[in-house]
Amino acid sequence: MDYRHPIRFGTFPTPLAADPQRSVRLAQLSERLGFDLVTFQDHPYQPAFLDTWTLMSYAAATTTSIRIAPNVLNLPLRPAPVTARAAASLDLLSDGRFALGIGSGGFWDAIEAMGGRRLTAGQAVEALTEAIPLIRDLWDTDSHAVVRGGAYYPVDGAKRGPAPAHRVPIWVGAYKPRMLRLTGRLADGWLPSLGYMRPGDIAQANARIDDAAADADRRPDEIVRLLNISGRETPEQLTALAVEDGISTFIVAGDDPGFLQRFIVETASAVREAVAAERG
Repeated sequence: MDYRHPIRFGTFPTPLAADPQRSVRLAQLSERLGFDLVTFQDHPYQPAFLDTWTLMSYAAATTTSIRIAPNVLNLPLRPAPVTARAAASLDLLSDGRFALGIGSGGFWDAIEAMGGRRLTAGQAVEALTEAIPLIRDLWDTDSHAVVRGGAYYPVDGAKRGPAPAHRVPIWVGAYKPRMLRLTGRLADGWLPSLGYMRPGDIAQANARIDDAAADADRRPDEIVRLLNISGRETPEQLTALAVEDGISTFIVAGDDPGFLQRFIVETASAVREAVAAERG
């Protein structure tokens, strides 16, 4: 399935607190090498990792062109109204280089230990379903309607703004049917990890997303398909994922500068050429 989006590549460095500048150096390197975006995992309960919002802000301040995104934001510990303000602020400060990757949460023991509310799987999906429109509503400073939330975010009259520098895309990390349908109805992109997928899973997930998008009167090709990868895949494998499954953004997990350079020079260029040839 070819959604005809440009082929892009990103990186996914580990935000280790033991070496706080390493992730920033890797973000800067990613920009110099020609990657399109750099992403950071979000586990606020993990003391071995740097705080994601702080790290993204610092990385954005030390780069000029590469896009920045969480991969993906932990919604249960990042309340939607505050996330809206933080995302818009970082987008403004980075001149429109921010994208919001977000998930419904996991590791509930750790989330609860940090003061977050433990949710069932169904409740977590409901909370994200409520959060995405609320975030967009708070970004919409052209509207004068009263901002109202719901059961999970009972805001009533919260002030709109700031408006981000550009229309910030919201990418959802999703695997199960309800989350995939949510992605099709509400999100701008789907962001899973290849390591969690079995043969045929991507095609089945795409079908669920596309059906949900059509039911919501959306064009399925408006929803970008991103994928976290190890970087050890062959150009042929990645080309097949692009041409057959519509993946247009590949995000490489890796902290070795030499590995990232070899990937962008050898694999990424080969994939771009092959996809261009397939598309004619």
